[in-house]
Amino acid sequence: MNDIFTNCKLKNGFGPTVQASAAATSPTKRPLSPDHPNPALPITETPSPAMNRMGWALRILLVADNSSCLKDRKVSGKLIRKCAPGTELVDWLVNLSPIVHTRAQAAGMWQALVEEGVLAHVNKEQPFKDKCFLYRFRLDEEGGTAAAGVPQAEDLGAANEHIREGLSALFQRGPDATLRMILRKPSHERTSEELELVFEELVHIAALSHLSTSIKRELSSIFVFEAHAQAGTILFNQGDEGRSWYILLKGSVDVVIHGKGTVATLKTGDDFGKLALINDAPRAATIVLKENNCHLLRVDKEHFNRILRDVEANTLRLQEHGKDVLVLERVAKQRGQHSAFKYTVMSGTPAKMLEHLLETRLGQSVGGMDPFLDDFLLTHIVFMPVVQLVDELANYFHCDAHEDAQTPEDREYIINFKKRVIQFMQKWVMAVRHAAFEEPSVCDFIEDLAAEVEADPDLNEETSIVHNVLTQMARYQEDRNQNAGQKWKLPPNGQPICLFSGNATPSKTVIRPDDDIIFRVYCADHTYCTLRFPMHTTAELIKACAADKLQLNRGPEDLVLVEVKSNGERSVFKDNDVSIPTGLSLNGRLFVSVKDHLDALTQLQEQEGPTEGVDIDLEILSTKELAYHITLFEWDLFWAVHEYELLYHTFGRHHFGKITANLDVFLRRFNEVQYWIVTELVSTPSLSKRVGLVRKFIKLAAYCKEYQNLNAFFAVVMGLSNMAVSRLQQTWEKIPSKFRKIFQEFEALIDPSRNHRAYRVFVGKLQPPLIPFMPLLLKDMTFAHEGNKTSLDGLVNFEKMHMMAQTMRTIRFCRSRSLGLEPPSPKSEGEVRSYISSFRVIDNQRVLTAMSQKVEPTRKL
Repeated sequence: MNDIFTNCKLKNGFGPTVQASAAATSPTKRPLSPDHPNPALPITETPSPAMNRMGWALRILLVADNSSCLKDRKVSGKLIRKCAPGTELVDWLVNLSPIVHTRAQAAGMWQALVEEGVLAHVNKEQPFKDKCFLYRFRLDEEGGTAAAGVPQAEDLGAANEHIREGLSALFQRGPDATLRMILRKPSHERTSEELELVFEELVHIAALSHLSTSIKRELSSIFVFEAHAQAGTILFNQGDEGRSWYILLKGSVDVVIHGKGTVATLKTGDDFGKLALINDAPRAATIVLKENNCHLLRVDKEHFNRILRDVEANTLRLQEHGKDVLVLERVAKQRGQHSAFKYTVMSGTPAKMLEHLLETRLGQSVGGMDPFLDDFLLTHIVFMPVVQLVDELANYFHCDAHEDAQTPEDREYIINFKKRVIQFMQKWVMAVRHAAFEEPSVCDFIEDLAAEVEADPDLNEETSIVHNVLTQMARYQEDRNQNAGQKWKLPPNGQPICLFSGNATPSKTVIRPDDDIIFRVYCADHTYCTLRFPMHTTAELIKACAADKLQLNRGPEDLVLVEVKSNGERSVFKDNDVSIPTGLSLNGRLFVSVKDHLDALTQLQEQEGPTEGVDIDLEILSTKELAYHITLFEWDLFWAVHEYELLYHTFGRHHFGKITANLDVFLRRFNEVQYWIVTELVSTPSLSKRVGLVRKFIKLAAYCKEYQNLNAFFAVVMGLSNMAVSRLQQTWEKIPSKFRKIFQEFEALIDPSRNHRAYRVFVGKLQPPLIPFMPLLLKDMTFAHEGNKTSLDGLVNFEKMHMMAQTMRTIRFCRSRSLGLEPPSPKSEGEVRSYISSFRVIDNQRVLTAMSQKVEPTRKL
C-alpha cells in the first residue's frame, strides 16, 4: 500500500518523492555541470555511437601513418602511450580532407571529440587547443587489445570509408562544440573574438530577442553552458531559493507543481527561472529533465541582478510634460573598439529622435556613417513617413523665419542648424539612393534648399553638398524619364515576368510603381480577360475591372481576387494589396471569384505541366558557362531590389502602398532554379543521362559557389535534395564517390540547424560582390519583426529598427562592388542566355514525385 500511495503522489507532483525517484532510477556518477564547469571534461557520460566510431576511424589512420604525430612520450617522467600535441593533430586533420579549410575548423572538430570523451587532454586540464598540449584517445587511456598493435588492412579500409562518409558530420559539429567550450570557460578567460562569437549566437535566440544589444553583449560574457546526461534529473525543486535563469538549447523539461503534476513541457528555445530572480521569491515549480542529454544556458542571480542594475544606471531618459520622449543607453566600450558617441538610442518619439540626430549626430568630423543615423535613414518609413520627415526638416531649416532681430549667437546657432539639415539630406541620398527622390515633396524641398544656399553667403561651404544632391536628383529624373512608359507582361504559360516594351537595354531594369503590366485574370469556368494596369494598382480595382469584363454581375463586396496554385491551393488577396501579378507563384494563376464559391476554383490543366521554356539538350552546354550566365542574370535581378522592399515585405505592402515587384521577381527566380533541377531529372527516363545530369548539377552548384552566387547555389542544392530526386536510388548509386562527397559538403553548408550557422560562418568571410541567400535575409527580418514590438510605451522601439537595418545593410554590402567575372570561353553564348532566362519548370510536388516514381519505381523488398 505504501508503494501505491508513493507512486500516486509522484504522478501528482507531491512532496520530495520526485527527487527520490529520479535519484533511484537515474543515478549520477559525478556532477557533469557544476557551478563552474570544466571545459576539459566531457558533457556526456558515454560517447555517442557516431562520435565513438569517428574517433576510432581517425585513430586507426593516425596509428597506421608511420610519420604521424601519435607517439609514446614521456611527460614529467611518466610514459604516456600514443599521445599527440594539439598543433600536430590540427596539421594532420587539415591535410586529411579538403573540406577542412582552416586551423580553427580543425580545432573545433577535435573539440567535438573532446566534449564527448573520445579524445582528452592527458591530464584532463585543457579543452582542445591548437597548442602544444598533449591529447590522446579514450581507447589508449583504457588500454586493452583494441588499443594494441598496428591496424589490420581490413580495419584500415573500414576507417578510410567511414572518414569519407562521415567526416562532414564531424565538420558540422565543430562550430557548436567550439561555442560550448567557450561557454564553459570562466568569463575572464573569454577572448574578445570568443565573446563576439557568443554574441552572434545570442542574437538568434528567441528568448533574448526583446533585450537590447548591450545586454546581449553583457550576457555573452556571463552565460554558462550546462549539460545533463539523464532524463529525470531535477534541476531545482518548488520552494527552493531562485539562484539562476535558464534557456533550453537542446532537449525539453517538465514543469511540475505540487498537487497538479506536470503543467507544461518546455522545449528548445524556451526559458525559465527568471520570475523567482526578479521577485526574489522561492521557485514556483519543480523542473525535471524530460530527455537525455539536455543542454542549457545559465545566468546566476548575482550576474542577473548586476546586469539589471547596470542597465538602469546606464539608461538616460529625457522627458517632456512628465512623459519619456527619448531613452538613451550608454555605449559599453568593446575591447579594441572606440566609439565617437557615448550613448545609443533605445526608443523615442519620431520627432525627438530626429531632433537628437540633428543636434548631436551631425556637424561632427566622425569617420564613416553614424550607425544611429544610418539605422534611422533605412527604417524611418516604418514610424515617420517621408512627407512628415520633410515637414520636420523644413521647420528646422526655416527656424529663423519668424525672428526679426537676431543676436550673433542666435545667427550662429541657426546657420549651424541649417548646415546640419543639408548634411542630413546628403546622408539620406547616400543611404537610400533613388528612393529619396520618389516623393515629390522631397524634390521640392531640395530645390528650396538649393535656392537658399545660393542666396545666403553664410552657407557657401554647403554649396558643393547641395550641388552633389541636385546632380543625383537630376540623374534620377533623367533615368525615370528615359524609362517612362515601361510595360511588362506576365506571360500566360508560367514564364517569368519580362519587359514588353519601353527599354532597349533591359539589363539592370528596375520595375517602378507606375510601370504597366499586362496579365490575365480567370474565373471559375476558366474563361479569362487580359488586363493592363500600373504595378501599384490595388487588388480591389483589379477584381472590379476583371468582374466587369467577365460579366460576373456581382458587387465588389461579394468578390475576391485569388491565386490558384498548381497544386490547387488558393490564396486570397486583401483589397488594399499591391504588386499582385509579380507576387504569383511559379505556375500560379489569378482568379476573380464570388466569396462563397472559392471551392469551385480549380487549377488549369496546363498548370500541372511545365512552364514554357527553351527546349535544349543540357549535355551540350558548358557547365561553367551556364553558371556564369545564371550569375549575370541573377545579379541584375538582385541589383534591382531596393532595401526598402524588405521592409514592405515584412510589415506588409498594404501598410505603405508600395510595391515589392523587384523582390518578388528575385524570390521567384530562386524557386524557378530549384524546381528546374527537379523537373529536368524526373523528366529524363535514361538512367545514364540522369547520372550525367546529377554530376552536371553538382558541378553547377560548385561554380555558383565559386562565383559567390549563393542564392543559385542554395537553389541547385535544394533541388538535388528534393524528395523526388533524393529517392532516385539507382541514380545516386552510380554517382562517383567524389561527387557524392562534394554534394555532402554542399548539404552541410545549407544545413538550416542552429539558424543556418554553417552558411552564416561561410558567408561572413566573403568579400563583395556576392548574391546572398535572400530567403534567409527575409527570415531574419521576420524574426526581428515578430519577436519585438514596434512601439514600447508609446515610443518607437529603435532596437528593433537597428536589428532590421543590420539585415538591410547586408544587401548594401553585397552590392558595394560591381560584378566583374572573368567570362569562360564561349561555346554557345546566345543559346545559354536564352535558355537560362526561362526554364521549363513543374512546381507541383505531387506531379514531380509521380514522375520520379515512373522513371525509377520503388524497389520491392
